Amino acid sequence: MRKQFRIFSFLLLLVATSGYRSTAQTRYDLTVREAVELAYKNVIELKNAQLDYRIQESVNKETVGRALPQVSANLGTQYFLQLPLILFPNAADAGIYNVLVKEKLLPAGTVIPTPSLQAVSFQQPWNLAASASLQQLLFQPDVFVGLQARQTALDLSASLVEQTKERVKDSAYKRYYAILIAQKQSYFLNESIKRLEKLYHDDSVLYSNGFAEKLDLDRVQVQLINLRTTANLVETGVKLSYAALKFAIGLTQADTVVLKEELTNETIKEDVLDDSFKYEDRVEIQTLGYTRRLQELNVKRYRLGYLPTVALTGNYSINGLGQKFFTSKETRWLKSSYVGVNINLPIFDGFQRREKVRQAQFDVDKLDNNINLTKQGIDLQQVVTKESFKSALLNLDAQQRNMQLAETVYNTTKKKFEQGLGSSFEVLQADSDWQTAQANYFNALYNAIISRISYKTALGKLE
Repeated sequence: MRKQFRIFSFLLLLVATSGYRSTAQTRYDLTVREAVELAYKNVIELKNAQLDYRIQESVNKETVGRALPQVSANLGTQYFLQLPLILFPNAADAGIYNVLVKEKLLPAGTVIPTPSLQAVSFQQPWNLAASASLQQLLFQPDVFVGLQARQTALDLSASLVEQTKERVKDSAYKRYYAILIAQKQSYFLNESIKRLEKLYHDDSVLYSNGFAEKLDLDRVQVQLINLRTTANLVETGVKLSYAALKFAIGLTQADTVVLKEELTNETIKEDVLDDSFKYEDRVEIQTLGYTRRLQELNVKRYRLGYLPTVALTGNYSINGLGQKFFTSKETRWLKSSYVGVNINLPIFDGFQRREKVRQAQFDVDKLDNNINLTKQGIDLQQVVTKESFKSALLNLDAQQRNMQLAETVYNTTKKKFEQGLGSSFEVLQADSDWQTAQANYFNALYNAIISRISYKTALGKLE
């Protein structure tokens, strides 16, 4: 009873924190695989992972854009309310003294004075400048490596999507089968209630005829009340499990879900010997592999940083100058253009780039360690889940046989009671033993299906 109450409280908390959305009700009849496919369409976490993939596609296009021609244009106009002036030697003064000196009209030793300065402007009141520039990157290390990394970055994003799918799938499977087990347990409990109600009726008849004691009736009634309480908890647990499944596959709580599959021992044992495995079957290893490739490209990016950056440039400009607005015929239009190559050669950066290369290589080494650690963890996970699954299957078979044996004991005891060769207490005890065997069986059934899902997940083969 305490264990069932804890399960009930946990399911209640799960539903309370999952949130509700009030929308029109829709009915879904689902197999477990259909539930997984529905979850792939609805679960927000997976939608965000898919958006991350699309973001990476956009980032790749942005990287390609850096290697394409870059064109820019500029247009500006100015009107000077006061022209900018500079002081310039008076050319007239210099010319007069030059003539006098040339004609030898100045006495010997005459000091030629410094020409006077006058304010002169080289600017027109109206100025317009228009230009267009083109730059084509020929080689830049980070852009070059970025172009190489595009597909790997996309593969990494895709593997993160697959990791999210694995979590969604695992959650959907476990919640789906938990409902099937709880429904099956609820059915058996209701059948037990019917048996005890029949026993209570038979004891009541015997008691009224003086062939049974009031104690026999009380015992049956106590057991019946306990059983009804348990059945009510399980029924509530079924409803809450449905709510948890809806949340796990992204449905609203107003929707209706009907499970189309049945859970049997044969379902659990299906393909149990298919344990072929390679590490690449696990999405985690794939993700780490893509991450390692990106880190290797990062090392390459820093190493190529010693090479120069080369870009082709071109410019065309036109300038309008005049005393009046540009529509005037007096406006002078001056044009210029050029093409060129810019080369930026790094010479010495205080060994910064060398240390960046080392740091990036250390990151690659760390990833190698993490890959090895992940493989060790996968090996341990497979050993644990496989042994747990084998143990769960053995326990399931044992509990199934025990439940069948308890049913046989109950039927035999009941026949003896009906023939007057046994007491109702013996029937009640046999029924209680049968209920205990059923509870143990359902617990074994739940452990077996969870162990199967965990083992398939460890192999990377949960479909």
